[in-house]
Amino acid sequence: MSSLILASQSPRRKELLQHAGLSFISQKSLAPEIIENGSNPAKVVEDLALEKAKDVFSYQPDHVVIGADTVVSSDNQILGKPSTKAEARFMLQSLSGRSHHVYTGTAILSPKKLRLFHVKTEVRFYPLEDWFLEAYLSTSEPYDKAGAYGIQEKGRLFVESLTGDYFNVVGLPISRVMRELQAFDVFPSFSSN
Repeated sequence: MSSLILASQSPRRKELLQHAGLSFISQKSLAPEIIENGSNPAKVVEDLALEKAKDVFSYQPDHVVIGADTVVSSDNQILGKPSTKAEARFMLQSLSGRSHHVYTGTAILSPKKLRLFHVKTEVRFYPLEDWFLEAYLSTSEPYDKAGAYGIQEKGRLFVESLTGDYFNVVGLPISRVMRELQAFDVFPSFSSN
């Protein structure tokens, strides 16, 4: 079995891989995350995932490396991670009572193979009351997440419906990743308790 490296320090991605029964190490990618205005979200996430995987692979060329990137898209605009409270408020208000899409690009890279793909999930929010929005903005949660919310945390209280892969919104479409990893001879280990 090949050694697996996750090109990310994301606690959410690490948890998804751990729960899937995979043995791996995590190494942060130093690849820049540059998103130009008007970019196609599917292409952006695939390009960024590949750059992250290539960066870590350049230091670990005998391993299988997974790179991933997630963005939220609404009205043909990519919403990244907000850096201020005002930015987070604007993003969440723009998603309130509407549907948006979450894209995660994944690159799996080894010395002999590359798998590059994206998964798209539609998420619909309830209308967000001002008091609820302000309470959420007073937490640290919105500031390290694409679109200013974490569906696996308090942000789940915004969601009216979801069409597609829930784990894609968390940050890694783990079921698809598991199937793609088979081509690299990487398989989960399930222990009985």
